[in-house]
Amino acid sequence: MPRVSGINIPDNKKIEFSLPYIFGIGHSSSKIILKTAGVDGNKRAKDVTAEEINKIQGVIDKNYKVEGDLRREKSDNIKRLKEIGSWRGTRHARRLPIHGRSKTNSRTLRGNIRKTMGSGRKPTAQKT
Repeated sequence: MPRVSGINIPDNKKIEFSLPYIFGIGHSSSKIILKTAGVDGNKRAKDVTAEEINKIQGVIDKNYKVEGDLRREKSDNIKRLKEIGSWRGTRHARRLPIHGRSKTNSRTLRGNIRKTMGSGRKPTAQKT
């Protein structure tokens, strides 16, 4: 299993589709990384040489924030929003949706509460 940025990427997939297993790299950025490193995207991950993996690693380290650094930056941004008391920060603190329809889209966050007529009805008693 090739190891890139501390993540084991899948062997049997093409390298173009196995790079997005790294947090912070999507499909389009994986294409750009492979083009910059000069690696063929149609190669399977198990067929990529150590030299090519080093080139890919170099491009990622130089141009992208991935894994721990990106996660830390994301959590710091959310923490900053909470501290300054912005709308998005309070929504994060209450674990509610940040954007959009909160009436229907936050059902799972609110505990799947339904406020329709028959939703909370108890089953009827059995016939005697």
